[in-house]
Amino acid sequence: MPTPSTCPCGGPSLATCCGPYLSADAVPQTPEALMRSRYTAYKQQNEAYLRATWHPSTVPDGPIIDPNERLQWLGLEVKSALRLRQRKAELPESQDADTVEFVARYKINGRAHRLHEVSRFVREQAGGVARWFYLDGSFPDK
Repeated sequence: MPTPSTCPCGGPSLATCCGPYLSADAVPQTPEALMRSRYTAYKQQNEAYLRATWHPSTVPDGPIIDPNERLQWLGLEVKSALRLRQRKAELPESQDADTVEFVARYKINGRAHRLHEVSRFVREQAGGVARWFYLDGSFPDK
């Protein structure tokens, strides 16, 4: 679990890690940076950021976060680049599409869970700037 001085995603500090993305002072330059900032947004219940970084073709119509749900995010682990490269070996190379594999641990009503996901990201022009967007994910554990 991150200490109070670290970013919720496990980075050095919120101010130097995900904070500039969440405050719209900077744009994540990699899919991993976007994924980490989205984890931080989930932890902070920042629905606006999650919507802004979700690709318009797959963003849910309804609420993303239920403020009444007793959910506590506990930690994030980005899986090794080697495993990710092995999975991507069969995919055509693209500078505007990438994946990030992670495990996020959380509790709902005191019961522990883990989310193991391989997230897909695409980079598109938005407002004159190339931005990464979360597209969707698959769940290797299932």
